[in-house]
Amino acid sequence: MTSRRHFIKQTAKATAAMTIPASILFPQPSFYKISLAQFSLAPSFFTRKMDTLDFPAKAKNEFGIDAVEYVSMFFKDKVSDSKYLAELKKRSDDLGVRNVLIMIDTEGDLGASEPAKRQQAIDNHTKWIEAAKFLGCHSIRVNIDGDGTDEQIFDAALEGYGKLVSVGQKMDMGVIVENHNGPTNNPEYLAKLMKQINNPYAGTLPDFGNFIRRSKPEAATMEAYAKTTVIAEYDKYKGVEMLMPYAKGVSAKTHEFNADGSCRETDFKKIMGIVEKYKTNAFKGFVGIEYEGGFLKMMNPKENYLPDEEGIRATKKLLL
Repeated sequence: MTSRRHFIKQTAKATAAMTIPASILFPQPSFYKISLAQFSLAPSFFTRKMDTLDFPAKAKNEFGIDAVEYVSMFFKDKVSDSKYLAELKKRSDDLGVRNVLIMIDTEGDLGASEPAKRQQAIDNHTKWIEAAKFLGCHSIRVNIDGDGTDEQIFDAALEGYGKLVSVGQKMDMGVIVENHNGPTNNPEYLAKLMKQINNPYAGTLPDFGNFIRRSKPEAATMEAYAKTTVIAEYDKYKGVEMLMPYAKGVSAKTHEFNADGSCRETDFKKIMGIVEKYKTNAFKGFVGIEYEGGFLKMMNPKENYLPDEEGIRATKKLLL
């Protein structure tokens, strides 16, 4: 009788645990909020199965995430479309979803050697600052690259990126740089740039997976990027440590998971411990899920990665 009573009690406990909401089993961390990067669903946006207007609802209704990070390439033709932006803002507001930032790509090199090209890049990015301001974001994310040596790009970026930060400052909008292709994948390089710019509206977006320097693609296409080779790799934990003093956000990138749910390429407990040390700095409190497995599988169908939705949920569980 005793063993039967014990069995019933244990079974009841197990059943109750199965019905407890994830928010209770895995409470929201105290020093950051979880957002979802649009690139986590890249295949659906590249193939136009989804429109950016549908993204806030997808984040909230499917994943229980009420903060989103947009990617410019998925609605590039809408940057100056006031009706489209108004509809996007209405949908996110109605859902109670916070628009956190917009990641900007293919809008020109802020470290270009020619002043006219730098100015064109500044003008192109300014449109996105205006769009981000309208949507209620705290920042736009930009890239730093150019056509010279890393040192030449650095000097040019002091002028090009510096001017864009001043534009952002006038609109109360952060202009932050990710370790995302080019020389800024070197954390020492990016930290040095932040020190010299020395403006509270400048900042970084440390990405857990982008401390790898690749050869420059021959063209601005996904196919060309797939053919690039690794030429340098930096310690991601030291890199995050160097970039966090300037960070306004964090990009929690994942590719693959172990059987126990841990991330195969990054020790999340270790790296989030580094993030927590800088929670009182410029950090705006959002850690964005950027699951890239679906995109990598799209590039190479033979690869075995989780589908987008599963990868997003696995990353969220890790963060919780």
